[in-house]
Amino acid sequence: MTQTPELPLRTAEPAPAPVPRRRRPHRAWSVAAVTFLTIIGAAGFASLPGLLIEPLHAEFHWSRGTIGFAVSVNLALYGLTAPFAAALMDRFGIRRVVAAALTVIAAGAGLTVFMTASWQLVLYWGVLVGLGSGSMALAFAATVTGRWFTARRGLVTGILTAAGASGQLVFLPLLSWIVDRHDWRPAAVTVALAALAVVPLVWLLLRDHPADVGVAPYGATEFLPKPPPQRGAARRAVRALVSAAVPHSRRRSSGGTPTGPFWLLAGTFAICGATTNGLVKTHFVPAAHDHGMPMTAAASLLAVIGIFDIAGTIASGWFTDRFNTRRLLATYYGLRGLSLMFLPLLLSDTVHPPMVFFIVFYGLDWVATVPPTIALCREHYGDDGAIVFGWVLAAHQVGAALTAFLGGLARDAFGTYTPVWYASGALCAVAALMALVIRQRREAPGDGRAVTAQG
Repeated sequence: MTQTPELPLRTAEPAPAPVPRRRRPHRAWSVAAVTFLTIIGAAGFASLPGLLIEPLHAEFHWSRGTIGFAVSVNLALYGLTAPFAAALMDRFGIRRVVAAALTVIAAGAGLTVFMTASWQLVLYWGVLVGLGSGSMALAFAATVTGRWFTARRGLVTGILTAAGASGQLVFLPLLSWIVDRHDWRPAAVTVALAALAVVPLVWLLLRDHPADVGVAPYGATEFLPKPPPQRGAARRAVRALVSAAVPHSRRRSSGGTPTGPFWLLAGTFAICGATTNGLVKTHFVPAAHDHGMPMTAAASLLAVIGIFDIAGTIASGWFTDRFNTRRLLATYYGLRGLSLMFLPLLLSDTVHPPMVFFIVFYGLDWVATVPPTIALCREHYGDDGAIVFGWVLAAHQVGAALTAFLGGLARDAFGTYTPVWYASGALCAVAALMALVIRQRREAPGDGRAVTAQG
């Protein structure tokens, strides 16, 4: 019997090592990027009012108080629309609300080209642009941050807040050059086109909720289903205001949130608006022009404020994640008031080193107050935090509107802005004290419920 030769055993070849999958950035970051670009595109309209005061006064002979009134309507509606816009985003989605808001902004800015009477300025720039910009307000950033992030919220809030300053940086020198060389009408058309250009970006790339793309919020440990649309947007906005602002005895006895934090936050943010959008953004250029400084030079200084505001606001977001928010607010307001007290001594017909120092110092503080304010609203009011912040923002814009109007009246009455600068510096000192007495949430011993403690 013949034996077949044994064949050598074949050893199994080792399986190829798995190719490591390249980890993609979380989708929340792309949504934040689109939001950043959207706010930049919409920020062009906010750069223009301070540049319009002198050209409109020269062409139509409208008083600065009249022009300031139109700006004040814009600023007031910017704030009063914000809480309803936040509720509308819960009802119809972020993408639809923001796209509609940008379209309204473009319509209002474009129609100002054809105006011949001051009431038209109030209607087009005050009402239409005010309503559209209110829907694009910081409540938009708060909504995106609250839905897409559970970690790094302070940092992302700072970045999105800085987008407004970035838009100012992009548009302000360009718009001032257009106004100086080609009149104010081409500048208004530029703002309208910039707002329209962002609409396709919003519609194609922005998403309402992480569940829309099958991911959990950044930093979350589990997937969160998309909540159903919240009907009754107006009722919800008013209900959130009543809950936060109207005293209720049972709320105190049950360990719930009292009304004190809301009024302190609203008061400090009203002063914030008065000393930024209402005062510096609206009146700095004409005030510098009163001292002989060319309009383009003054507008460029405002743009430099935008540069340092980006750094200051992002840093403020980082600080908010790590430090006591009430003390941060007090520090910001105190430093801002100090800088405004020195400004009347620095205004002249040229840009000199002390003025540059003011611009840098003030720019770092411009909207650094926003991240800690949003954090405090979220801390005290939970799921309604974005809507409550919308009402706090309304107070911000009411303060801005009053100062835009009263600042113009003061200039007409006294022939100078000096009293306005000193009064605003004193208001900042009041805001710093108010920030220190905002109540801080803590966990109640034994049951884990959040209660309010005096800090």
